[in-house]
Amino acid sequence: MELAITISAFCALWALCWVSVYYSFWPGLLLTIPAAGFLLRLFMIQHDCGHGSFFAHRKSDDWTGRIIGVLTLTPYAYWRRAHAVHHATAGNLDERGLGDISTLTVAEYEALSGWDKLLYRLYRNPVVMFGLGPIWVFGLKQRVPAGMMNEGKDPWISTMATNVAIAVMSGIMMYLVGVVPFLLVHVPIVFFAGVAGIWLFYVQHQFEDTHWSNGPEWEFREAALHGASYYDLPPLLNWLTGYIGVHHVHHLASKIPCYRLPEVLRDFPEFKDIGRITIAESLGCVKLSLWDENKRRLVSFREAAAKA
Repeated sequence: MELAITISAFCALWALCWVSVYYSFWPGLLLTIPAAGFLLRLFMIQHDCGHGSFFAHRKSDDWTGRIIGVLTLTPYAYWRRAHAVHHATAGNLDERGLGDISTLTVAEYEALSGWDKLLYRLYRNPVVMFGLGPIWVFGLKQRVPAGMMNEGKDPWISTMATNVAIAVMSGIMMYLVGVVPFLLVHVPIVFFAGVAGIWLFYVQHQFEDTHWSNGPEWEFREAALHGASYYDLPPLLNWLTGYIGVHHVHHLASKIPCYRLPEVLRDFPEFKDIGRITIAESLGCVKLSLWDENKRRLVSFREAAAKA
């Protein structure tokens, strides 16, 4: 039911966007924004399939995830493996680098050369992170199994098969609706969904009181509950994002499907007080770029410079 509602709404909104282009009703392209919301929700379903939690059977999860990956431009098996590493290492300062947003400590940043400091600042700049980030991740990075090129054939098969399927699907759609209309409709949808996806992933771990620790001190439950946030969104946005805002519970027990996460908050209301961030508070997270090991929280470049 979750899948049927989401894919039906996405297809209907996509068709309405195309009709708007066909009849030159350009305001209709505003529908690319809700369409992007449903594409994001499809990604969240793919995400649950990767955890083996959306259906009761692994094969159903895997094939659903592979098919959705063609729409989300995300090779299923490659992404599933990278995301598993993220879950196994989130909050561990000794295991950074794959499946997460690069974060340096204050000491590491101060030890960089001037050029490397500039590159890191550019990487953490909101325009780059949320503007160029979706183009890099979904348009380029995921077209090859970045970070897993020497880990067997599965990441390569997943990535190349997805690329071929994307090319075939795009070719068919261009033939049916026209090249320009397809690009005018689909590119903005994918871009807006990518921006929202990266934003969600960012605020789920990049908040002031998040948890990071060195390898010997790292403990899974502590990192799960306090290294991931509870992004308290309005009900409609909660549903549209697959309740991924209940991220601390998801990291604690990733086998819980997205459509049952609200039950956890209902039955265990104490989770609502852990790592809670509102939309207004999340906007302030953008300036946080460095982990202060003494204060044990994320700080801004300005705060780190003032301390130095």
